Amino acid sequence: MTLSLDPNGPIGVFDSGVGGLTVLRALQAQLPHERFIYVADNGHAPYGDKSPEFITERSEKIAAFLQAEGAKALVIACNTATAAAAQQLRTRWPAWPIIGIEPAVKPATMLTKTGVVGILATTNTLASEKFRQLVARFADNAKVVVQACPGLVDEIEQGHFDSPRLQSLLTEYIGALQAAQADVIVLGCTHYPFVRKQIQAIAGSDVQIIETGQAVARELRRRLNEENILAPQSSQGMKLYSTGKTVTLERIASQYCGLSQAIERVI
Repeated sequence: MTLSLDPNGPIGVFDSGVGGLTVLRALQAQLPHERFIYVADNGHAPYGDKSPEFITERSEKIAAFLQAEGAKALVIACNTATAAAAQQLRTRWPAWPIIGIEPAVKPATMLTKTGVVGILATTNTLASEKFRQLVARFADNAKVVVQACPGLVDEIEQGHFDSPRLQSLLTEYIGALQAAQADVIVLGCTHYPFVRKQIQAIAGSDVQIIETGQAVARELRRRLNEENILAPQSSQGMKLYSTGKTVTLERIASQYCGLSQAIERVI
């Protein structure tokens, strides 16, 4: 299949479920003239407890689907999938602009006053070699305390943003970071911004919360400009696909991103 780098082509975005919508909203804000195709692999969510091999297989399948749809660039809007599969995707499609996402460790270490940064992420993200290398690069700047968050993505995927279980999980996970005196918390999963207000309320107003959607959008713009494939004129449009149930995805897409179109089932 011939790789499409048509400036008028859409940008492919995927995540394990609804989490990538937090990135998609940032992409839309910074690149309002671009078209997007979003795939939620919620039929196989969450990725956080799946093997790296499974995540890579799913990522390759979705990437191939998006390429067949004419995507001129790919955004992996998932920390876990980036850690597991980004390098393999770039090796398979070296000419395709592929933008991944990783926890914002560097800016967090520059903001902390206590010298302690906390990271909330999935078990697989924290266990990955890519993440270990990321933390090692900035270990001299601050102490990095990590907290795996099993169960959190499941609650968010179901749209349970205010459930007692979600509140209990957040209290436990944030409490561990508070005990370590972290004054900056990095949201190391694209699902977590959906409950940013709840996280802030538990952590307290003195704690800074960092997410990475805006940084990904800036990097995508840079890459599109570098490849000379920014949309030459407004070609706004959006397609939404899901590999699982669509009801919660449709509701969250409407409420959070203002997207009202029907979601199609795929792969």
